[in-house]
Amino acid sequence: MTMLKKEISSLKIFENFSPSQLIEIEPLITLNKFASGESVFNQGDPAKYICVILDGQVDIRFKPDDGELISVARLSREGVFGWSAAFGSGTYTSGAIAITDVKLLCVSGENLKKLNKDNPKTGKLMLDQLAKIVSKRLDRTNAQGRDQVAAMLEHGLKNGIKPLGG
Repeated sequence: MTMLKKEISSLKIFENFSPSQLIEIEPLITLNKFASGESVFNQGDPAKYICVILDGQVDIRFKPDDGELISVARLSREGVFGWSAAFGSGTYTSGAIAITDVKLLCVSGENLKKLNKDNPKTGKLMLDQLAKIVSKRLDRTNAQGRDQVAAMLEHGLKNGIKPLGG
């Protein structure tokens, strides 16, 4: 088992994936490390990646046009952030800063789109798992809420994601 596959299979988000589905998604995922205090991305940057925390803590920060910078969430292992990439938004609506040294598994919105197109069953499972996380974070844990979030993710993947670098 490769180191990346071991990291992927250790996370709850991938617990319902079969061994063959893990093989399908492994090439789409990158392992990234950031030092404490380092910016993962800034508010307004092009939304390219959605990330899952393997180790460490990340602070999600938002700066309203007419106010001070605020911390909206502190995430640790299994935390998912960078939703703008999955929803097909052009830019990140918040920034992400490493509070400690962090290790992240990241997938680009383009790769999510490709997975959904090339491997619909695995793509649907990934969308369902992301929808569960979003709905929990939004305090909407019922099946209808998950279905609505999954529909939004699928719509974003089909219609709103810009090419990498574009």
